[in-house]
Amino acid sequence: MSRIGKLPMEIPSDVDVTIEGEKISVKGSKGTLNFLVHKKIKILKEDNKIILERSSDSSFDKSLHGLTRTLINNMLVGVVEGFQKELEISGIGYRAAVQGNNLILSLGYSNPINYRIPEGISFEVDKNRLTVKGIDKELVGRIAAEIRSFRKIEPYKGKGVKYLNERIKRKVGKTS
Repeated sequence: MSRIGKLPMEIPSDVDVTIEGEKISVKGSKGTLNFLVHKKIKILKEDNKIILERSSDSSFDKSLHGLTRTLINNMLVGVVEGFQKELEISGIGYRAAVQGNNLILSLGYSNPINYRIPEGISFEVDKNRLTVKGIDKELVGRIAAEIRSFRKIEPYKGKGVKYLNERIKRKVGKTS
């Protein structure tokens, strides 16, 4: 049996969970998330817990069992606490600013990058630090990776966009 999949999930007191067939909706103080569960996984709501059961012991069903449990648990955490990723922008003249519904990034290109902020995501800019916040863990991670891809850290001077705790292997330049 899947070690992760068999663990029951506690439903926090301020969260409403509705299960309609294969669809699960989680509503909390920060918002609402929906998820369509694979038909081989069965969702049970008992007392104040969510329990998942799988239809067979095939390796596909076992992996799906643990994945589904993790995704639903991320939904429960997201609507209560939310998720965030921090990015660090380093380089002379490199900066970020939020203007209305756009994130303006100056990353050394001839024109600034206007990034439209998706629904459910918010940004905080503090000097050279950019924080991506939201209730959907997958969306927060994807947006942070997309912003990082605009100008990845180069290994010689360390200029670009990186995650806050990311370690960069620096290279030595030419010597004469």
